[in-house]
Amino acid sequence: MHGEYKVPGGKLVVVDLEVVDGRIDQFRLAGDFFLEPDDALPLIDQAVNGLRADTDAAGIAAAVRHALPEDAVLLGFTPESVGVAVRRALSRASSWRDYEWQVVHEGPISPNEHLALDQVLTEEVGAGRRGPTLRIWEWDQPAVVIGSFQSLKNEVDPAGAEKYGVQVVRRISGGGAMFMDAGAIISYSLYVPTDLVQGMTFADSYAYLDEWVIEALKSLGIEAYYQPLNDITSTKGKIGGAAQKRLGTGSLLHHATMSYDMDGEKMVEVLRIGREKMSDKGTTSAAKRVDPLRSQTGLTRAEIIDRLIGTFTKLYGATEGHVTDAERQRAQELVDTKFSTREWLERVP
Repeated sequence: MHGEYKVPGGKLVVVDLEVVDGRIDQFRLAGDFFLEPDDALPLIDQAVNGLRADTDAAGIAAAVRHALPEDAVLLGFTPESVGVAVRRALSRASSWRDYEWQVVHEGPISPNEHLALDQVLTEEVGAGRRGPTLRIWEWDQPAVVIGSFQSLKNEVDPAGAEKYGVQVVRRISGGGAMFMDAGAIISYSLYVPTDLVQGMTFADSYAYLDEWVIEALKSLGIEAYYQPLNDITSTKGKIGGAAQKRLGTGSLLHHATMSYDMDGEKMVEVLRIGREKMSDKGTTSAAKRVDPLRSQTGLTRAEIIDRLIGTFTKLYGATEGHVTDAERQRAQELVDTKFSTREWLERVP
C-alpha cells in the first residue's frame, strides 16, 4: 500500500506498507523533508511497524514521537503528518493527479444560483457524472451569504441590507457569513471525491484543499499562509475563509471567499457580527481587519484570478470546463424550490 501527503506549507511525506494479520508490516517512510539525525529515520519505521492497522492518525503520531530521540529535528513534516500519510495509504486515498480536473469560470449569475450550483455540482461528482472541478464565481449584485447553521436575525441587519440593496442568502455549508459586494471579492468552489481527503481530519483537509491557493498568492508576492481552522491569511492581515459540506454520495464541497477590495464600513452596517468582532478587538474600522488582495498586489481582480487558475492548472493539469445545460436547469429548480424560499433562508430565524 502506498500513501502520500503534502504537508501544507511543508514537504511531501511518502509511505509504503503492507498489512499482515491486522498489523502494519514492511513500513517505509520517505519524502523530501529534512530529518536529523540520520538514524532517526529507521526509528520511525520501527515505531510504525507492528501497529494495529486500525490505529488512528493520532495514535501513529504518538508512536513516532515516542520513538524519536530528544535531539531529533524535523523540518517540513511532523509525526502527525506521518500518521495522515499512513491512514491515507490504508484507506487507499487518491491524489490530485489521479483525476482529470476541470476549471469553470463563466459569466455572472445570481447569488442563489451560485449556491444551487454548489449543491448540484457536488452531487454530480458524487454520482460520477462529472469529474472533479474548480469553479470561480462571478456575480454583479451585492449579497450576504450566511452559513447553514447561522441565525438570520443575529447575523444580518435588515436596515443595512435594504440601504445598500444587499440580497441575503443561505448556503449548504457551515461557517460564518460572507459579505460579497459586486466585484469586491474572489470566491471559488471545489467539487471533489472524498477519496481525495481520505485519512485526514476535517482540519487537515481544509489546509490541504487550499494549498494551491497559498502557492498562487505567494507567487504574487503575498506572504500568505493557512490559519486553522479555515482562514487564509497573511502577515498583513486576514485575506479570506473557507467552508465545507460533505455529502453522503462520496463527494465534498469546499469553497472559499477572499477579499479583493473590501468596503469595511458598509460591511459592518450590513453584518451585525462584524460589529461584535470589531469591538472584541478594540478596532473601530472593519477595513483595518481584512487586508484586501488589491492593496497587497496592486493587480486587478481579473489578473489575480488568472494567476489562481494558472497555478491550479500547472499543479494538477486542469482543462477548461463548463456547466452543462442539465446542471444549470437542475440548479434553477433548486433556486425555485429551496434556496429562494423563506423556509430555507429562515431555517434558523
